[in-house]
Amino acid sequence: MRHATGMKYARHLLAASALAGLAAVAGAQPASAPEALKIQYLISAIDSLKDAAFFRNGVAYGSKSAADHLRLKWRLAGSRCTTAEGFIHYCASASSVTGLPYSIRFADGHTVTSEIFLRRELSAYQAAGLPGG
Repeated sequence: MRHATGMKYARHLLAASALAGLAAVAGAQPASAPEALKIQYLISAIDSLKDAAFFRNGVAYGSKSAADHLRLKWRLAGSRCTTAEGFIHYCASASSVTGLPYSIRFADGHTVTSEIFLRRELSAYQAAGLPGG
């Protein structure tokens, strides 16, 4: 029992440390307007996935919760995340606490990593000639 409590405490410390590291750079160099539009587009692509499950650290979340989490990570990432590519890499591909990749299970049952999904969305955005694309 003591070991489990100690491991739980260690995980909480690791999570707090990771968030503190992200918060330390928050507010530094913001994304340019075109890049911010791309990042907002990517987050809205996650938010609009109906009947999909977004998996983070083995737990399934709805699209709204997933989008809210990515918005928070983007805000906390600060200067490490000034481009859409940086957003995908630093915020939207894996847990900053465990390192486990995020994945999305769609209504039809197929699953992809969030990195693959978001890179496809970014390519579609750029191919459509949208602002900043």
